[in-house]
Amino acid sequence: MRLLQKLFITLFFLLPQLGFAADAIDGAVEKQALNLPAVIMFLLFVAATLMITYWAAKRTRSTSDYYAAGGGITGLQNGLAIAGDYMSAASFLGISGLVYLSGYDGLIYSIGFLIGWPLILFLIAERLRNLGRYTFADVASYRLQQLPIRTLSAFGALAVVALYLIAQMVGAGKLIQLLFGLPYEFAVVVVGVLMVLYVTFGGMIATTWVQIIKAVLLLSGATFIAIMVLKHVGFDINVLFEQAIAVHDKGSQIMAPGGLVTDPISAISLGVALIFGTAGLPHILMRFFTVADAKQARRSVFFATGFIGYFYILTFIIGFGAIVLLTNNPDFFNSEGLLIGGDNMAAIHLSQAVGGDMFLGFISAVAFATILAVVSGLTLAGASAISHDLYASVIKKGQVTGKDEIRVSRIATLVLGLVAIVLGILFEQQNVAFMVGLAFAIAASANFPILFLSMYWQKLTTRGALIGGFAGLTTAIVLVILGPIVWVDILGNAEAIFPYKYPALFSVITAFVLIWLFSVTDRSEQGKQERALFEHQFIRSQTGIGAHGANNDH
Repeated sequence: MRLLQKLFITLFFLLPQLGFAADAIDGAVEKQALNLPAVIMFLLFVAATLMITYWAAKRTRSTSDYYAAGGGITGLQNGLAIAGDYMSAASFLGISGLVYLSGYDGLIYSIGFLIGWPLILFLIAERLRNLGRYTFADVASYRLQQLPIRTLSAFGALAVVALYLIAQMVGAGKLIQLLFGLPYEFAVVVVGVLMVLYVTFGGMIATTWVQIIKAVLLLSGATFIAIMVLKHVGFDINVLFEQAIAVHDKGSQIMAPGGLVTDPISAISLGVALIFGTAGLPHILMRFFTVADAKQARRSVFFATGFIGYFYILTFIIGFGAIVLLTNNPDFFNSEGLLIGGDNMAAIHLSQAVGGDMFLGFISAVAFATILAVVSGLTLAGASAISHDLYASVIKKGQVTGKDEIRVSRIATLVLGLVAIVLGILFEQQNVAFMVGLAFAIAASANFPILFLSMYWQKLTTRGALIGGFAGLTTAIVLVILGPIVWVDILGNAEAIFPYKYPALFSVITAFVLIWLFSVTDRSEQGKQERALFEHQFIRSQTGIGAHGANNDH
């Protein structure tokens, strides 16, 4: 049962970019000695990114520069930045840890993450770029009523961002205890301060380049580990598998699928969360406004898919390499015969096994740098929802200067940073894994259906979007609370009211059905006008004509 509990927590923290070493989250941390090479390399990374922030601040002169880097990011650069946003410490440490623990089965999450990208490439990226300016709420509210739809979209985005940030901050503190031997509170404050500096002064330009640098470092480090593992087995993948089977306590079972998700409903629901949740993440969607046109948006997804797919192949090799190179090496195990720091530290220990202490320091620093890149993107998405959607569009009804909007965004960034630091410290001893699952469920249930149907379904009305979106949001939250993770593991009840751990299948269906029902039954004059505007929206979504003007130029 203890192993299953750890697996669960690990799985939830694999939902993109969020968690870190799950064993560190759920229990006592084995504090390590100060890792001097890691600290030095991390300080070099921080110094470089602060210089980039200074450079970006001098080039951030307008709302377009602040929110969308002035549309001046190329498809290749944006693809790398998206990959940097997506390839988290959870992916690097968590998936390689799962492969180390379970073998072939660890691939289930890699595949799940990747499948969401063709959906974004073929259905969302181009239309999103042509219809929106800074946030996905621009698109959702294009032909619908601004006040209610922007409010719902903004709160959906803020809910996802807040849940992500809490998990991220807790993960940051725990990871630093494991890798650097530094105090938990110190790590949380450092992450909070740096993310506020990046976003407040550098905006999207600084955030983008932080993500690009982090992606290059992570891909380079993972590639080196994988090459060293393959060199150990003569670059023969079959030999790697044979040696892994020979030393793993599960033997040949590590090459068989079917052990991590036990029933079809959970498997389908998990898939729905991964695919639709990815397409509803506000900080990922925001990246498509940083490129010049729809062609570059498509190129962004193409490059991002390639980088992310390559990265997940590397984690698979790293996981099996850890089985082969760590299993019989007592240097990496404690007195109880368990891997020091937990199974999720397999990639970190493997980096030391193949590259020594200096490379261990490099990988440790990169693992922490992933946190900074992700929280920067999250914070900017949250600040944009507050300043652009709520303040400028809802409260001021568009009657606001760009200077005022940026000022509100910077204030929002500071507040989000302080809230993230406080909650990160308060939640230190709590199981925050359910927050990650809830964030994905909200993205899939509240954000994605409204965004998707607003672009593709002519009969969508404000009434349908509001009722269905709010129902999806509520259903996701309620089912997570009533499910095994919260109702049993956290609240201590004997049996869960809702038997499944992943609510997305039920909450997404609820959202789509109610959006459809209350839209087709809407006979109001407002509903007729909104349907009539679909043709104008469709033309712009295909051609991009007017994409740089006001959203409501119809």
